[in-house]
Amino acid sequence: MALNRSAQFHLAKQLRSESGVAIGEAFSFFSSLYFRGKLLYARHFGRAPPRTEGCYVITSAAGLVSPDFPVTADVLGEYSQVPIDPSEARYREPLLRSAHELRSRLDGNCSLVLLGSIATGKYADILGECFGERLLFPADFVGRGDMSRGGLLLRAVAANEELDYLSFTRTTLRTGTRSPKVTP
Repeated sequence: MALNRSAQFHLAKQLRSESGVAIGEAFSFFSSLYFRGKLLYARHFGRAPPRTEGCYVITSAAGLVSPDFPVTADVLGEYSQVPIDPSEARYREPLLRSAHELRSRLDGNCSLVLLGSIATGKYADILGECFGERLLFPADFVGRGDMSRGGLLLRAVAANEELDYLSFTRTTLRTGTRSPKVTP
């Protein structure tokens, strides 16, 4: 809907403009509950060293970018042509390059929390190559689908309660039985 050239709402017009729109805003529109939950949680609880963002968005063709990184409809169209697959060089190489650049700005005590899919290796395997045991994920993500994770993250922000984390390298528990429904 936002990429429809005849759409007249604000976000669609911004995507067609030269200046574009922040990728965080665009992705929040496309996946309102899940991505909005990830973005709010990361911005709320992210603690980064000076000159480093506390939150990054994984793209299919530009690696890790700030949620404020401007994108246009054309850029999103280009991203849509690149599969998010660890064997795809157009995805893997920019992600590894930006992850190594980020790692060079972090001290040895800094951990990174992946709020994306944990059940497959499409993010964790590549980022794990760079960050090793410093790459964490919310323990409560195990057994949850996208919408449930989004709701969980929004509730954590509303309650100002950061989730507990597990290290990808210290656990094999990335998939599991469906978690019980949470109270709305």
